[in-house]
Amino acid sequence: MIEKTAHVHWEGAGKNGKGQISTETGALKAVPYGFATRFEDDRRGSNPEEILGAAHAACFSMAFSFACDKAGFATSTVDTQAKVRLAKQGEGFVIDRIALVLQATVPGLDEAKFQALALAAKRDCPLSKALASVPEITLQASLVPGS
Repeated sequence: MIEKTAHVHWEGAGKNGKGQISTETGALKAVPYGFATRFEDDRRGSNPEEILGAAHAACFSMAFSFACDKAGFATSTVDTQAKVRLAKQGEGFVIDRIALVLQATVPGLDEAKFQALALAAKRDCPLSKALASVPEITLQASLVPGS
C-alpha cells in the first residue's frame, strides 16, 4: 500500500482568507491559494481544481502508457490536458466536468486500438475511479504520427 501526503495551511475567514498548499515531496511548497486564485483570474497561486486536473492528467497519462505497453506498443510521447470545470450549484459549487485531451505518439498502433486503449485508461486510472461522481468526464484522443 502506498500513501501520499499533502498539507494545507489556511488563515483568515472565507473570501478574505489565504492558504498555502504543500506536498511531502516538496513539488508543491507553500503554494499560495485563495478566493482570487480560485474564482477570479489571479495567477499568482494555484487552486484545488488546477491541482486536481494535473493529478488526473498525470494518472491518466501513466495508465495509457502502461496499457499500451501491456498491449505490446511502446509510447514515444503522451501529452494530456485536463480542464476541470467548477460550476455554481445552489448555494455552493460542484465539479461538473473534466475534459481530458490526449495527444500521443505510439509507433505501430492503429487508430481503433489507440482509441480502445485510451478509453480503457480513462476508465481504469485510479483518479478516474476516484472521480466517478463527476457527472461528465470526456476524452478527446488524437494519435500523432510517429517519426
